[in-house]
Amino acid sequence: MKIERIAVLGAGAWGTALALAARRAGRSVSLWARRAEQAEEMRRLRENRVYLPGIRLPDEIEVTSDPETAIDGADALLLVVPAQHMRAALAGFSIAPGVPLVSAAKGIENGTDKTMSQVLAELLPDNPVAVLSGPSFAGEAASGKPTAVTLAAADKALALKLGEAFGSGTFRPYASTDIVGAEVGGAVKNVLAIAAGIVSGMNLGDNARAALITRGLAEATRFAVALGGRPETLMGLSGLGDLVLTCSSTSSRNFTLGTRLGKGETLEDILGGSPSVVEGVFTAAALHRRARVLGVEMPIAEGVDAVLNRGIDPGTVVKELLSRPIGWEFADAGPSAS
Repeated sequence: MKIERIAVLGAGAWGTALALAARRAGRSVSLWARRAEQAEEMRRLRENRVYLPGIRLPDEIEVTSDPETAIDGADALLLVVPAQHMRAALAGFSIAPGVPLVSAAKGIENGTDKTMSQVLAELLPDNPVAVLSGPSFAGEAASGKPTAVTLAAADKALALKLGEAFGSGTFRPYASTDIVGAEVGGAVKNVLAIAAGIVSGMNLGDNARAALITRGLAEATRFAVALGGRPETLMGLSGLGDLVLTCSSTSSRNFTLGTRLGKGETLEDILGGSPSVVEGVFTAAALHRRARVLGVEMPIAEGVDAVLNRGIDPGTVVKELLSRPIGWEFADAGPSAS
């Protein structure tokens, strides 16, 4: 199987950055924008001025808003549509069976509470699914700064082949067969980044943020394992790596939103001034519901859901988290543990 032509569906910041990464890797690339006016402007200016200003798009990257043109002749489709819009976006494409689908969306679908791989398996059961996830700010990857990600597919050969197709001197995909672990890390870290931002906005200190990241990682790992993922995946790029990055930088939309919430701004005001989707806002409720069904304890994620969707004051949530009973750090610890 050769992967020479890649169609990137979604011309936001990350979609544009991945199109650039694929082109640097020597692939033929098409980039699909949902809005015709955005595609026309990008063709004319050779720049994604709205989502990734200052980064030039090579002439070799074909930008289009026509679904048929975008995927014509593609050996693999890279799906970089926000998780909540994935289902609707794919309805406009006629995708041939067998073409690999690589999800780069980091979220859980609200309403169905399904992961992106589950959504894709439902919509296109005859297409192999892969997941690309990891610590990766779009601006840095687009600029050619070193970036490493996880690229997971159930089939080992496909995971390696996709990694080779995207890999270059500055963009390094590490192969995995744990789709569930890779996508859970990407989805949960957005919710945890909002919590880390709230801690920052409330000036609770670096100790508190470090504790939140660590305990948040434990929550994400429990959730991934309950869904069939492997705990070691959450220790890698798509888990710990992405979590640390997103919980530590104002370049993260989720962290920035949390910071503003912690300072007392309303969710409506914050979202009203953002041109980009803040995935953690929409994933929080779905994550909390799915965790309850699975019987997975996720108090931090539950607290973020309470702030975002039930109007609970961030200070109240922090007090509740700090008043939880003292217990063992690891479930297998205790007087009877060896």
